[in-house]
Amino acid sequence: MAFEELQEKITPNQSSREASPARGASVPQDAAIPSNRMSLREWQASQNIDRDVQVKITKLSHMRYQHPDLAEITTFLRDFGMSVAQKAEGKRWFKGYGTDQYVYYAQEGEKKFLGGAFEVESYAELEKAAKIPGASAIQDLHDAPGGGHMVTILDPDNFPINLLYGQTPQAAGPIPPILQTNYEVQKPRIATFQRFSPGPAAVHKLGHYGLCVTNFPAQLAFYTRHFNLAPTDFLFVDDDAQGGRKDVAAFLHIDLGPAYTDHHTFFMSSNPTAHVHHCSFEVHDFDSQNLGHEWLAKKGYRSVWGVGRHILGSQLFDYWWDTSGNMVEHYADGDLVSEETPVGWGEARHESLAVWGPECPKWFLD
Repeated sequence: MAFEELQEKITPNQSSREASPARGASVPQDAAIPSNRMSLREWQASQNIDRDVQVKITKLSHMRYQHPDLAEITTFLRDFGMSVAQKAEGKRWFKGYGTDQYVYYAQEGEKKFLGGAFEVESYAELEKAAKIPGASAIQDLHDAPGGGHMVTILDPDNFPINLLYGQTPQAAGPIPPILQTNYEVQKPRIATFQRFSPGPAAVHKLGHYGLCVTNFPAQLAFYTRHFNLAPTDFLFVDDDAQGGRKDVAAFLHIDLGPAYTDHHTFFMSSNPTAHVHHCSFEVHDFDSQNLGHEWLAKKGYRSVWGVGRHILGSQLFDYWWDTSGNMVEHYADGDLVSEETPVGWGEARHESLAVWGPECPKWFLD
């Protein structure tokens, strides 16, 4: 059953004098994904992707940026919900409350994007990555929290992608309590009251990051052939010149086979210029996200867009500018997918970005 049909069942047609009430539902993936779809394995076969030669990624680890003022970005990232894991001359590592030793690395210098970092499943996979054309030698991260080794590769638009192995995890911090919610009839929260304290929205982990790319087909081939990154959703535009449509954006997840993983860990969209779009960090829940939004606003930081809820990925979003002019996001409540999740195609429109929230800035995808 398509989502549109499901909506009609959830919200039956009413008199033309009445607006249908707002409704939401957690629907099975087969109902939510557009009818324009293909199985993941079928798509990979159509692209002649050999999964055996891919470098096997297991998770997204951290972001790497260069900032002109380390003290300034440190203050921002603390207000954004991270804490300092370690300091060195001209370097900072920032952590969340998950098991990653750090979710963000910053070094001093002219503003520069240094890439996202993924963990791979073995040292042999790191050696495989080092053989990709343009890859660095294997580097020893002896000065970083948790240690490990890393290889850096440049993609076709000269964006770095970093592969990491051997980092010792940290002990996870306490997870905030899951709040009970009272509904119209079901009211499990009895004689207990909701109370909150102001402060930053504590970051759990790095969830995803995205790039604006100048050669979308080449970038898609690079990331899906060299690594076990697989499309969850594509966005397309009509292409009259070719008498059909053209894919212009892709949301990619880590292909872990039958195991479930985040709806997207990496995304890319076609653009006249090559630049990083944003990176996104998971927070606990909707209240945490809104408390964090108020904290950042009171501190005088610049909001980009939010709070709202995306359609693809379903996550609650809140985008901000950091003090160097990079876009960063808090998110919560994202979808999980696996190899059984069909690849979906939808039309690229600003209206397709969110189901509710403030109006999307016209330049958001620039």
